[in-house]
Amino acid sequence: MKKLILVLFALLPSMAMAAGANVPLDKANNDISDQASLQNGAKIFMNYCAGCHSTQYQRYNRVAEDLGIPPDLMMENLVFNPDAKIGDLMKSAIPEKQAANWFGAPPPDLTLVARVRGTDWLYTYLRTFYADPTRPFGVNNMVFPSVGMPHVLQELQGVTTPVYETTTVDGVEHKVVVGVESDGTGELSSGEYDTAVRDLVNFLEYSGDPVKLERHRLGWWVMGFLVIFAFVSYLLKKEYWRDVH
Repeated sequence: MKKLILVLFALLPSMAMAAGANVPLDKANNDISDQASLQNGAKIFMNYCAGCHSTQYQRYNRVAEDLGIPPDLMMENLVFNPDAKIGDLMKSAIPEKQAANWFGAPPPDLTLVARVRGTDWLYTYLRTFYADPTRPFGVNNMVFPSVGMPHVLQELQGVTTPVYETTTVDGVEHKVVVGVESDGTGELSSGEYDTAVRDLVNFLEYSGDPVKLERHRLGWWVMGFLVIFAFVSYLLKKEYWRDVH
């Protein structure tokens, strides 16, 4: 019984993170082997997200090396803190206490967000903000109702309005948000915005597991070694059993 209680307590944080609106998630279909996508995702993250959110378990030089970005270009174009050095951790300069006052809670570190939330959740979340004048920042979100952050990518997507569907439950009509529509004022078309979000999600997935590609590459070598070892072992077994018979 004690073990069961301990397991339940261990699962509570992940259960809480998984909680949210019951919205079908769109497939991100991102590819962390696509270096151009990762580079664009890093650019979008540093320009639109890094002002508030850190990825403090990553270093600028590691990201530059993994993504094929020359260190000088990384510092010149993607690092906006004049005091930062190429070997520094990627921490936001926003004061935590002030951020808590502005947003109700300090913006979370995003290094592991793709591993915690999932890439499909992030992809859908970043594409389903919509105008809601009742909210402090004037926006709400289909996937994360009553979200406490502004729509930082609005200049790319444009102003979005909710698409409602009316359902009747026990004789009472309810309006449910089933989608969003852009007014077309964004810098990107709908398809271009989806691609930009996919690139951003791609970068966040890489941040959560930067050695994933290397692990996969080594995995093929390990599998090859096991195949060769199995063949040699079979020949050795035949040689030993020849004398026995």
